[in-house]
Amino acid sequence: MFAGFALDHIDVGDVVLRVRHGGEGPPVLLLHGHPRTHATWHAVAERLAEHHTVVCPDMRGYGGSSKPKPVRDHSAHSKRAVAADCLALMNTLGFERFAVVGHDRGSLAALRLALDHPTAVTALTVGDSIPVSEHLVRCDETFARKWWHWFFFAQPDKPERAILADPAAWYGGTPEHMGPEAWEDYQRAIADPDTVRGMLEDYRAGLTVDRDHEEADRRAGRRVECPVMVMWSTRDDLKELYPDLEGIWRGWTTGKPRMVPIESGHHMAEEAPGEVADALRGFLADVGVRG
Repeated sequence: MFAGFALDHIDVGDVVLRVRHGGEGPPVLLLHGHPRTHATWHAVAERLAEHHTVVCPDMRGYGGSSKPKPVRDHSAHSKRAVAADCLALMNTLGFERFAVVGHDRGSLAALRLALDHPTAVTALTVGDSIPVSEHLVRCDETFARKWWHWFFFAQPDKPERAILADPAAWYGGTPEHMGPEAWEDYQRAIADPDTVRGMLEDYRAGLTVDRDHEEADRRAGRRVECPVMVMWSTRDDLKELYPDLEGIWRGWTTGKPRMVPIESGHHMAEEAPGEVADALRGFLADVGVRG
């Protein structure tokens, strides 16, 4: 897994991030989703590393990265804090400008990075995601039935107790599906109480401070200025919930986003790494982020 990549723990100020990095060429930052670690990207990263320098951290609260103490307003786990971590990480590695790719919760952090630090981000790719405020303004019976975990995870203490009673049963996943090394890394993460608390704080931030930040962006008229690609898993339910996925994302961009379906279930980097890597390589080449 991650052949030819270095594994480091890098101090970025508030936290220390566990990060894999390798390859040569224009830099690309890959941000994982819940409940994964950076290892979810291993098969994609190895393909991209032929023409790009690829950086895969565990976000704060996840995997082997620092677990900040929760605070009342959940700002210690906000996407703004994650974005600042990522900017500091890339600067520490010597990159002032870079492309960023996020999946699931990582897409929210990637969006925040592009909005808060537009001069740093050369291209943005999001997967299986729309801005959290767009979910909430559209929240209906279907969303509540399919994505009920958002509201359960927001409750104090009880989600931690439910998950930690049997993490493997709660989250699922198999070594055949994920790759044996990635699965082992994931198993360690979901069985760790501090990591579970950190992952839940991510969701608590989403329904509070993250939503506030996005609504402030909309009032100020801020949009993503760099080229944007939106990927979605055809065997997941995002497009079912939001048939006008392109229209939603056009409201957050200054240009027209590239829309790319991926033939997979939700964890596209594990289920369809070749298709994901091909889409990323094509997009980055077309917008001038070439290897």
